[in-house]
Amino acid sequence: MSTITKTTEIPATPPARTARPAYRVTGPRVLRAEWAKLWSLRSTWITLGLGLLFLVAFGLIAAAQYKSRISSGQPMRGDFANSTAVSLSLFGTNFAQLALGVVGVLCTAGEYSTGMIRSTLAAVPRRLPVLWSKSAVFGLVALMLGTVGAFVAFLFARGIVSGTGAAMGFSHAGVVRSLLGAGLYLGLVGVIGTALGALLRSVAGGISVLVGALLLVPGLISLLPSSWQDSVGPYLPSNAGESMFALTHDATALSPGAGLLVFLGWTAFALAGAAYRLVRSDA
Repeated sequence: MSTITKTTEIPATPPARTARPAYRVTGPRVLRAEWAKLWSLRSTWITLGLGLLFLVAFGLIAAAQYKSRISSGQPMRGDFANSTAVSLSLFGTNFAQLALGVVGVLCTAGEYSTGMIRSTLAAVPRRLPVLWSKSAVFGLVALMLGTVGAFVAFLFARGIVSGTGAAMGFSHAGVVRSLLGAGLYLGLVGVIGTALGALLRSVAGGISVLVGALLLVPGLISLLPSSWQDSVGPYLPSNAGESMFALTHDATALSPGAGLLVFLGWTAFALAGAAYRLVRSDA
């Protein structure tokens, strides 16, 4: 005789799911995301390094050239005649602004060229925080790099031209203001680059407009009658920016404060155009 024992199978209890935290799109999180994306690109490191190299190296080259002419007794012509340690050390600003502006264009237009902008806007549907975050992150990076580069270039340049008519130190009137103004100018150039990249959505187009606005347009203005040059020239982006860090100003140039306001106006204009297109058109 056999005994059959029935076993009742107890259904397994499914594991309790851990509730996922509710993530919200906030300003600090968008800033952190843009910071991570900026430094994840090799081109960022290379181009920023070139910008710092241009700013310091060309300043030292200009100071060494000035010292060489003084030592050899050669006559000073052109801009060298009224050079100071500040103007010599900031000689590389025109070259550094191109490198920093290019990185700014790549920050925004680069995402459009790769299609990554769709993922970015899907994560931040309101769109405008993306533009503000990109501009703020890279503008701060360009500001810090430009300021450090300006002070480093001046430290070396003043040693090179010591004992000459161009010699001066930090205690001289306007020196610290000029160096800080150069850093601020380069930071705003970086913001304009990000705005142009978002506005034009093309790396080549953004860089072309940037170079044209900063370098080509001032040359074309020189072809106008002198009365027009005096009326229009000081308000161009590059001339207004230069007045921010120039140690001395002639009668036709803007004061440092006025130059800052004009350049801030150009920056706001570029950002407004980028914001309008970002909101009104698809990625």
